[in-house]
Amino acid sequence: MPVYEYEGLNDKGRKSSGLVDADSPRGARQKLRKQGVFPTSVVLGKAGAVVDQAKGSSSRGSGSSKSRDIDFSKYLERVSVHDVAIATRQLSSLLSAGIPLVESIGTLAEQVEKEKLRLVLREVREKVNEGSSLADALGHYPSVFSSLFVNMVRAGEQAGALDQVLERLADHTEAMVDLRGKVSAALTYPALMMLVAVAVISFLMVYVIPKLTKLFKDRDMELPAITRMVMWVSDSLQSYWWLMGILLVAGLFFFARWHRTEAGRRATDSFLLRIPMLGRMLRMVAISRFASTLSTLMLSGVPVLSAMRIVSKIVSNVVLKEVIDEAEEAVREGEPMNHPLMRSGQFPPMVVHMIAVGEKTGELPKMLERISITYEGQVKRKLQTLTSLLEPLMILVMGGIVFVIALAVLLPMMNINSMAGR
Repeated sequence: MPVYEYEGLNDKGRKSSGLVDADSPRGARQKLRKQGVFPTSVVLGKAGAVVDQAKGSSSRGSGSSKSRDIDFSKYLERVSVHDVAIATRQLSSLLSAGIPLVESIGTLAEQVEKEKLRLVLREVREKVNEGSSLADALGHYPSVFSSLFVNMVRAGEQAGALDQVLERLADHTEAMVDLRGKVSAALTYPALMMLVAVAVISFLMVYVIPKLTKLFKDRDMELPAITRMVMWVSDSLQSYWWLMGILLVAGLFFFARWHRTEAGRRATDSFLLRIPMLGRMLRMVAISRFASTLSTLMLSGVPVLSAMRIVSKIVSNVVLKEVIDEAEEAVREGEPMNHPLMRSGQFPPMVVHMIAVGEKTGELPKMLERISITYEGQVKRKLQTLTSLLEPLMILVMGGIVFVIALAVLLPMMNINSMAGR
């Protein structure tokens, strides 16, 4: 059933606004009038389009009509993974308190801050109220609820432990958001320093060096090799900056096109995994996410093959994704999971051994959870180490370039001074 946003006046003449469920705009108006609200505008909530708008006089003696401005921005807002995690935990608490599912979703819809998420939850409530399962209702909104989320909810409904599954899902989502935030924060400072370094060096090469170049050329003096090199770079930037810009944009364009191909994506991801330190950290992040997600799915009652299929979709690195796909096929044919992981050479021996022990003892989900915790801790330590190394490395690189430029300027200046003293 569609959800409409309305604005109007209540029986006391005060402004009233909110959301109402109805089959049509006319039905929405009738429903509002029964509630004592006279609607002045009705908007289709899901699409954010104006469905119907009342007309009225702007004053007693005026018969002109006004159109009401609709705020479309709240319908275009993005629902983040963190927003979904908070809503999931709140829904779990409501269900644990014994509140029926439909009523819990309705209560949750009134509490969330994002208007888009509120509209989605209201429509989910209507679908559930009409007999749909919660998983099927959530599946209509893939941009908000991932396949991992939907499948875990489905498993929780089938097992009769929806509140526990939702709490586990909230924990898992928050852990993934926290890990992603730490990685982003660790890379932000070096990226900012690189931008500053490029800006400073560009300023020196474009504005400072040309003025000194004119001075040296006027004296018709022989310049050191390092000075000639810096002057050549400066002249090239001044004369051919437009060509360099075109080549840069074209290079990025063709690289992006190539990267979107299967071969390009595989080559890029394979290269990233081979980079010293960074590749090891990226592998740790992927393995931690693989283990955590697979463990959460299996603990929630999702069959192992379905769980591996879901995990394969959320792993971003193509090389590791292919390994997981091969492992899924091997498990389907009756082979233990650890065998294809060992053959690939992409998973560390410790991870493979722990998975093998978990399969033998029948405690694979718990073992995967331990792997996730272990690697998440290693990722945090690696991030601290990488950050502590990148900061002085960036300073050294920037200082080295500035030193070369300064040396290229000072050597001719010293020659000028020595010539003047003779």
